[in-house]
Amino acid sequence: MDDNQKSLILKSSSQYPLPQGVKLSYGTAGFRADASILESTVFRVGILAALRSLKTQSLTGLMITASHNKVTDNGVKIADPSGGMLTQEWEPFADAIANSPTPQHFVQLIDEFVKKENIRFDGVRSAKILLGRDTRPSGESLLEAAKQGVYSIVGATAIDMGILTTPQLHWMVRARNKDMKATELDYFEQLSSSFRFLIDLTPNQIKMSKTDDKLIVDGANGVGGEKLEVLKKMLNSMDIEIRNSGKEGGVLNEGVGADYVQKEKVVPQGFQLKDVGIRCASLDGDADRLVYFSVQSNNTSKIDLVDGDKILSLFALFIKEQLSILKMEGDDHVDENYEARLGVVQTAYANGASTDYFRQLGLEVVFTPTGVKYLHEKAAEYDIGIYFEANGHGTILFSESFLTWLNARNNELSSKSKGSEQQKAVLRLLAVSNLINQAVGDALSGLLLVEAILQYKGWSIHNWSELYHDLPSRQLKVKVVDRTAVVTANAETVVVRPPLIQEAINVEVAKYPQGRSFIRPSGTEDVIRVYAEASIQEAADSLANSVAKLADQFLGFGNSG
Repeated sequence: MDDNQKSLILKSSSQYPLPQGVKLSYGTAGFRADASILESTVFRVGILAALRSLKTQSLTGLMITASHNKVTDNGVKIADPSGGMLTQEWEPFADAIANSPTPQHFVQLIDEFVKKENIRFDGVRSAKILLGRDTRPSGESLLEAAKQGVYSIVGATAIDMGILTTPQLHWMVRARNKDMKATELDYFEQLSSSFRFLIDLTPNQIKMSKTDDKLIVDGANGVGGEKLEVLKKMLNSMDIEIRNSGKEGGVLNEGVGADYVQKEKVVPQGFQLKDVGIRCASLDGDADRLVYFSVQSNNTSKIDLVDGDKILSLFALFIKEQLSILKMEGDDHVDENYEARLGVVQTAYANGASTDYFRQLGLEVVFTPTGVKYLHEKAAEYDIGIYFEANGHGTILFSESFLTWLNARNNELSSKSKGSEQQKAVLRLLAVSNLINQAVGDALSGLLLVEAILQYKGWSIHNWSELYHDLPSRQLKVKVVDRTAVVTANAETVVVRPPLIQEAINVEVAKYPQGRSFIRPSGTEDVIRVYAEASIQEAADSLANSVAKLADQFLGFGNSG
């Protein structure tokens, strides 16, 4: 960097001093904290986004959101040129600049990093960053700080896209870098037209009953509710009622939203007895998570939850069916040996019953450590890779080579057997690839795909829920002296260090039918997280407590006696 650039960063960063005692870490969710202490961090991430754009010679994105956190929190994260998350290689640098104590030290860090990464400030290509924010009151001032960060890099441009869902921003970054049109209207048009196309390919004999037509959506009093209102107008065939849209005066994520519904397993605010039997769904605050549920008839506060594992099951089943139709006999095309690799990607937190279900379907299941970035990376290794966490965050990835093959196959079938079942299967798969947001988990695109598949199969939410029954589970956390003392392997399911603890866990697990348990260090606090499941709830609780005691004995303060 030349002196002019250094002095520009120095001058602007002096206006955004780091608050005392703040230490932040860039995780899957970017930086998150109370909004009142975030201005300097967001300013610095504006610079980071511009550097990332210069390094990749592509457009990047910056989103201001704290997703399912309470309304007084906020956060900031970067969308890489692919539309995915910031590359893991840059996370340590993100941490370093966010916590840099003085403007002088901050400039020095940037200068060293720019040299190491060979980032050129030659003026030939300038940085371009798309900015978005959710509906939090603190978003506007933080967006201003982000812009000042971007403008601290000579020639950098910040394009303010306004209030968006997080997935919309990621979609726009991905689309723009593929030279596609990428306004918010383009997003809505792609989703709505792909959805209508899929619905048109539903077999004629299938008709859902009138009660199964209706969908009620809890918008978490966030950005997703208002965006779904727009989609609803474009899909006038869908009977959607949107509650907790944020217009009724409710508080963002308070007693509402996918995170609340999934963890507490109770109805969100605004739902009651008259909703029994109706299909319901919940978005989270920035609309990147989705869960479904139905209100129980015998207890209006309790729900039957249909979580991310079940959404994954529905998607995997549908795609497997379409691939099977493609391989039907009597197919004499030249490329009949093309075997699409379909992979299901889960973490150890996925309910064991879902994993058993996939294996019974004959699907390939692989596990990664906890965190969307690991799941996404693994899913990208397949022709079709599907991942969802139980919390409702996930998507489907299609490889470019498989999409090229599908398009060629469609052309071939159009000339030979137009309207055949095989051509319909090809068209359905192509429609799914356009409907699902391949950049990142997206509650709106996921919701439309669920609705299209339920209609295709003629299923109610109860048919869907009965695909398998979850094993009872329990999660606990144990305070420890040093979480880094725990080292795991095999996608966090086995403890490598300290020695002997894994053997002790195995002994406990063996006592329970269908028992499974693992421990892993938290990514953010000095606690060990314990997960256990077994054939009945009492057994899952007992196993979790036993393993928590072991974690305390080996790693904690010895409180468990």
